Amino acid sequence: MSGEPRQLPLRICLVDMNNGHVNQAMRCLRGIVSTFFDRVRRHNPNVECVLGEVSPRDTQNPVPRDYDLYISTGGPGSPYDGDGMPWVTDYSGFLDHVADSAIRGGEEQSALFAICYSFEMVVRHFRLAAVVPRTERKFGVMPIYTTPEGQAHPLLRPFGDRLFAFEHRSWEAVDLDEPLLESLGGSLLARESRDGMSKGRAILGLDVTAGIESVQFHPEADRPGVMNWVSRPEQAAAFKAAYGELTYQAMLRTLDDPRRLARTYALVIPGWMARRFNMLAQFRGYVELPPPSESQADIFASPPIQDRPAQAASA
Repeated sequence: MSGEPRQLPLRICLVDMNNGHVNQAMRCLRGIVSTFFDRVRRHNPNVECVLGEVSPRDTQNPVPRDYDLYISTGGPGSPYDGDGMPWVTDYSGFLDHVADSAIRGGEEQSALFAICYSFEMVVRHFRLAAVVPRTERKFGVMPIYTTPEGQAHPLLRPFGDRLFAFEHRSWEAVDLDEPLLESLGGSLLARESRDGMSKGRAILGLDVTAGIESVQFHPEADRPGVMNWVSRPEQAAAFKAAYGELTYQAMLRTLDDPRRLARTYALVIPGWMARRFNMLAQFRGYVELPPPSESQADIFASPPIQDRPAQAASA
């Protein structure tokens, strides 16, 4: 028998937590994964790439356990809505499965990137913080402040002390149990305020434990999707009522600034996938991938798409 590592297919699963609602997030994530598969094939022409999807909240279907990488989305409603339902029990088991497989390592290890609603479910499952309703909805393109640990972590290292991302949430995680997080091998990566208080107390990014990284914001949001959302009269009026006309105009300028939303879209999830792919490479004989490119001119050249915007972005 040859001593060469055996090449397995690369399998990525999108866990759609939108509860059956039409949304922009799944479009964005399918595009991100498709682009990533193209990169994988350029460096590994013989590797089969497989994309799966599951929508637990509205179908009660279990999350399959035989994928390598999972991206679990945001979604509408309360993170407590499903308590007592089969999908919540299964999702909790899925989180433990990912962590256990990552601890074991090897060619069958898996990893999860959890977004917004899924972030809240992860925080609840591991009992890392209180997940509570906000006094008012937070929405729009917002600054995300990295901690010293976040600035050193590969997920957010490219951004220095701040990045910009789309947020749309009525819930937040606060009062982090730092000793518990440390015991899991995790760290706090990002928060709502530099000082943890002045602009809000929310926890926005966590390296939770082996195999699980999670953010409250939406790194999958692209310019067309956000423009589709912010240009709707009712959303524009709500944003201006909450934050003012000057902030609304500043947000529009942010969408055209390649150093802001575009970098988040280009680097966060693609960087996470490349890093996790490279962790598998040594066991599967893959050729490792270089870091993702920051060039996203195509995003800014794209007109806003005419599709119903993402309730997906809410959580």
